[in-house]
This record gives sequence, C-alpha cells and structure tokens, in this order.
Amino acid sequence: MWRTALPLLVGLSPAVVFLLQLPDYTATQEGPWQDFKHGRQGLDSPGKKPFCSWKCLLFTLQWPGAFCQSLDKETLCKIPPSINNWTIHGLWPQKVGRCCSCWPMFQSDVQELDPELNQHWPSLLKTQPSFHFWKQEWEKHGVCAACVEGMNSPLRYFQISLKLRGQFDIQRLLQEAGINPSCERPYKLEEVHPVLAPHLGDKHEVQCVTGDQGREVWFQVKIPISRNLTVGCGHRGDGDPEARDSFQGHPCPPQVPFYYLPIDHQDPRRPCG
Repeated sequence: MWRTALPLLVGLSPAVVFLLQLPDYTATQEGPWQDFKHGRQGLDSPGKKPFCSWKCLLFTLQWPGAFCQSLDKETLCKIPPSINNWTIHGLWPQKVGRCCSCWPMFQSDVQELDPELNQHWPSLLKTQPSFHFWKQEWEKHGVCAACVEGMNSPLRYFQISLKLRGQFDIQRLLQEAGINPSCERPYKLEEVHPVLAPHLGDKHEVQCVTGDQGREVWFQVKIPISRNLTVGCGHRGDGDPEARDSFQGHPCPPQVPFYYLPIDHQDPRRPCG
C-alpha cells in the first residue's frame, strides 16, 4: 500500500501532507466540539458540575460613589464624567465552578453596543479599559450563561444585561422614595428594602463595604434571577467566589446605618472630603 501511495504523497505540498496527518476530531463523540456544545466538566477538579447545570443568575449593580471605597489602592479608581447612575457589575450564573475557556470574545462582537455599554457598564479602574472588563465578564461568566439560547453569544449576553439594567432602575426608585446620596444622612435596611423589594424581589441583597472612616458604605445590589430571566430564584450563589466577596463587599448589617455616598468625579475616593 505505502509503495503505491508514496509517489502521490511526494507530489503533494507540505501543507496538504500536514493536514492529512491531523486527527479526525469529528470521528468521536468525545471530541472537543461535543464538549463545548453541551457543557464541559472541569477535568482538573473532579466533582465539579458541568457549567450548563446552573439554575439561577445574579444580576449585580454597583454604585460608583462607593466603588472606590472597595479598593485597597485609592489611585486605581476613576469615574468617567458621564457616569452619574448605578452601573452594571455583572450577570453571573450561579454554582457553576468555572466556565470553559472555549469561546473568546472580540471587540467587533459588541461594537454596536459600545455607547450603551460605556454608559451602563463602564470600567471604574484606571488600569482596565472597559472592553477588557467586558471581555473578562464574558469569559468568566458569559460563556456559562450562553447555555441559554437568548444569551448564546457575546452580543446577546450583553444585550440581555442592558435590558435588565433598564428594568431595574434603582436610582429612580430611590429618588421617588426620597432616598438620595448624602454625606450626612445615613440609611438603614428597613428603609431601603421596602422600596426595592417590589421591583427586585424579596431576596435581593444590599451590599456594603467598610469605608475609610470605618463606617458602612452602600456599594452594590445583587438581584437573583431565574434561568428564564424572571425575578427571584431559590438557589443561592455560594458556589461562585465572585458572588460572595467581590471587591470585599458584604451584606449591609441590618441594624447598622450605612451611607449612600454622592459621586465625586474629581476625587472619587473621598466624595465627602
């Protein structure tokens, strides 16, 4: 056989010979494309669930006026001049362990959403361009969310996130209830929760960070959402490290007053001087 095939092989270009030597990935049900389509078990950590097994998401909004308080280094923070509202931190499937690294994201994937993303999902770090923030969120969380048809591409994942941001207009709800940013006026959960619960569900979480002066500062709101994007979900996100302690956030203590600080674009770390 090889004697009869040898003249043919000699006449082929090196590139064609190389391709003939590649393994046939489509010949087995265990090939990588099959794994990527239906979810991939973490091979390096036995016992991890496939990343498509999640049932709940956390949609997390952050308050720029307190974001800088969550950072160890004050010089890292920036608030773009156009940002005066709550911004998106992420949309995170829960209890997935880790998404696969099988779906890269490119700037062209979300180019048509640039104006909206820059306004509602900006990077607040000097060292991180906004696209790098979005890319990180897609690769860490969006690939897992893509198991749902409505989010099965970077474009769709970010479109859904922007729609949720429009649905949960926290600043408007607070303003209508007379809850406004202030350096002097503290608030308690018993004041804030009744305002947000009818719109965000009873299981939303108000998160604080401990500020420079040792006082509690309102930082984030985490909104549980089911797989079909309805508000509320019974599964807690204790399987996702970012869902538990992102940027040193913690649930605001029920009996301790916290501050809803104003945004200061010039000195974002010290909005109250």
